[in-house]
Amino acid sequence: MKFAVIDIGSNSVRLLSWADGTSLYKRLITTRLAEGMKEGELSEASMRRTADAVRIFSEEGERANARVVSFATAAVRSSKNGGKFCELVKRMCGQEVDVVSGEEEAELALCGALGNEDGAVLDVGGASSEYGVRKNGKTVFSVSLPVGAVRLHERCGDREELLRAAIWEAISSDLEKPCGKVYAVGGTASTLASVKLGLEHYDPVRLQGCSLPFDWVEGTANALLSMTKEERSLIRGMEKDRADIIAGGALLVAMLMKKLSLSELLFSDRDNLEGYLVLRGLV
Repeated sequence: MKFAVIDIGSNSVRLLSWADGTSLYKRLITTRLAEGMKEGELSEASMRRTADAVRIFSEEGERANARVVSFATAAVRSSKNGGKFCELVKRMCGQEVDVVSGEEEAELALCGALGNEDGAVLDVGGASSEYGVRKNGKTVFSVSLPVGAVRLHERCGDREELLRAAIWEAISSDLEKPCGKVYAVGGTASTLASVKLGLEHYDPVRLQGCSLPFDWVEGTANALLSMTKEERSLIRGMEKDRADIIAGGALLVAMLMKKLSLSELLFSDRDNLEGYLVLRGLV
């Protein structure tokens, strides 16, 4: 069975091509769906460019004779006009968008990164961040936190004091301590891992399992905060479309690691896209 899975996120739209139990490739288009939200509503411009990216990926899946499925996360879930966006996508490419809940989003990351193992997963997204813990084969804790890299950038820019206050406000609730390995998924984590390895091009094989020690993440976050967007974009491994939001995202990862007393995170390229197929019983 072939699947084309489309993840409509707050910062980007991603595609997973899946066949015969294997991930063939992933693609990404940065659309910034959560950018420019006013009074809880997605902007017309961000909805149109995001729906167009969904159309492009949907057509790619159809050309490959794959079953196309799409899901949306925090930006659509939390907006007042998320339904209007879903209607726009349906008109443009016939896709029914599955808007997942915050708890389901945390479960997606667990299913994708852990497979059948116990452990924990941290997913720092654009508009929200999810954290889940699995013990003895069961999810014992999951939470969706109302903070992400795009939302932080729009609210605080690169002002460290404001960023720290906003992050602490969002993560100050009690979080279950992890057991086993703790994986990080999402664009902020992949960018940090790519920078740590100095990758010129995204390489899922090399990135899978990349260690992100707390001291390194904290030091990198501080360094990024002291740089301009242009200086960050010159760093080897930096995703150019993420250079403006990466400092706040990195600081969020560091502060979450400190709160959870984590000495390291392991990056996982297997994430929500694979997790969606598992959670919905498609594979």
